[in-house]
Amino acid sequence: MTMQQQSPTGTAYAGDDIEITNNYSGAAMGWITFAAVVMIMIGFFQIVDGIAAIANDDILVTTRNYAFAFDTTAWGWIHLVMGSIVVLARFGLFTGNLAARIVAIAMATLAAIANFLWLPYYPIWSVIVIALAVTVIWALTAHGRDIAA
Repeated sequence: MTMQQQSPTGTAYAGDDIEITNNYSGAAMGWITFAAVVMIMIGFFQIVDGIAAIANDDILVTTRNYAFAFDTTAWGWIHLVMGSIVVLARFGLFTGNLAARIVAIAMATLAAIANFLWLPYYPIWSVIVIALAVTVIWALTAHGRDIAA
């Protein structure tokens, strides 16, 4: 009878030729880590947008007759608060907790919607944040349950 040993990769070995793997794949952990890092970027982008809009709303280019016309200072506060929540939401991703994934997906969805509405003010920046948010949503929904305990 051989004793189980833990390898540096997290795989438990029952012997020389029998391998017992853990309950998550390396790819799943890679995508979850990627999603957490991208959530930091999204949060940072949102915070920078918010500070720019609050500090000096004259630097923003606005288009006329846009269906979603809002006060840029109010949008600045929305982006600042949302960016802070996005950064905080990513901390629970490594636990495999379903509630943490739901909050992270909800915040990435809200970030994508907010940046869609922010398109006339910062069009390229908004498209980048939307693409990052969609990538986070995909990573958490496709691979999130692989690390659930």
